[in-house]
Amino acid sequence: MREDITPKNIIMIGPTGVGKTEIARRLASSIRAPFIKVEASKFTEVGYVGRDVDSMIRDLVKISISMVEKEEMEKVKDRAKAAATDKLLDILLPRPSHYGEEDTGYEERLKRYETSRAKIRKQLEEGVLDEREVEITQTHQPGGNMVEVFSSSGLDEISGDMGEMLNKILPERKQTMKAHVSEAKEILLRQEAEKLIDQNKVVQEAIRRTENSGMIFLDEIDKIAARSTDMGSSSPDVSREGVQRDLLPVIEGTTVNTRWGMVRTDHILFLAAGAFHTSRPSDLIPELQGRFPIRVELDALDREAFFRILTEPRNALLKQYTALLATEGVTLDFSENAVREIAQIAETLNSSLQNIGARRLHTVMERVLEELSFDAPTRGGEKVKVDVRYVKSMLREVLKDEHLSHYIL
Repeated sequence: MREDITPKNIIMIGPTGVGKTEIARRLASSIRAPFIKVEASKFTEVGYVGRDVDSMIRDLVKISISMVEKEEMEKVKDRAKAAATDKLLDILLPRPSHYGEEDTGYEERLKRYETSRAKIRKQLEEGVLDEREVEITQTHQPGGNMVEVFSSSGLDEISGDMGEMLNKILPERKQTMKAHVSEAKEILLRQEAEKLIDQNKVVQEAIRRTENSGMIFLDEIDKIAARSTDMGSSSPDVSREGVQRDLLPVIEGTTVNTRWGMVRTDHILFLAAGAFHTSRPSDLIPELQGRFPIRVELDALDREAFFRILTEPRNALLKQYTALLATEGVTLDFSENAVREIAQIAETLNSSLQNIGARRLHTVMERVLEELSFDAPTRGGEKVKVDVRYVKSMLREVLKDEHLSHYIL
């Protein structure tokens, strides 16, 4: 029954900034699935100028190929590093020429060359030569630019054929560039790794992952829902139903033509999200509603949620600002009461102004630490205690003037 079990697509309903996109990203990251976020409102109905719905499948395949390439390059990293080092050594110290049998000094020159090469190899490993400038050659496929032009125009199936044709007709273009040794190492490492991996196997594996574990996050799906007030209207907004009908076969399961081959969408997981302030999921066409069996409603964030967002994640805002100011030699120390005060202010502002969810924390934190960030270069070595009094002193004037808070917070 494996082929017959369809994905349980999800609609997430909730105001902006409650973490709909972040939930989808973390879900994809935890299972190492190819993931792409697209905005449903950016698509146009077939026949109109703009991006068609099939383009999101092509973009998902590109991301999947990048993921598989990265994994394969990691597997051959040691071999590629050795080959790149040898190539860099050849650039830094060319092998001595041999002038035939009468060249009696060749053996001696070769011994000196091997000794010097060993010394330079050690210097390379120690990073002594990183700032030295060298010339390296990069190879470009002539069809690459044409592929990008057609892809950006939505003509992806044409781009592949055009690119392959140009690659066969036109020779590879080589470009010589100057770079520091540290940069040349990375360029040559990538070149050698690309030679060691089988691109056909990479594409096959990428398509398999896309078809079996790919995830597409359809944001702003409420923007293409035909509201009841639009029914019977001749407004151009009615074309939103056309976009829904274009999305339907992709979500139901179809085959999309890409320049890497045909890709089936039957088992791709779709996560849709929207605020649904002026519309409801029931305003979507019935066929599309039936393809999203799981409905999740997310509540607006409160002060306790803001406090946890500020403190618990590995990349929490407090940790980010602490690390940023540490680069200037300033040590930040947030008291728990100060963090709770920031969380409370964010909640108050969301209720009195527009509710923008967790994004409000960015504006509040920036205002709290704005002055310190500006003065940080001259305050190296200091330890700054951020307590409730400090937070209130930084936000007092803005919070007092409601008109000003609209613009700053």
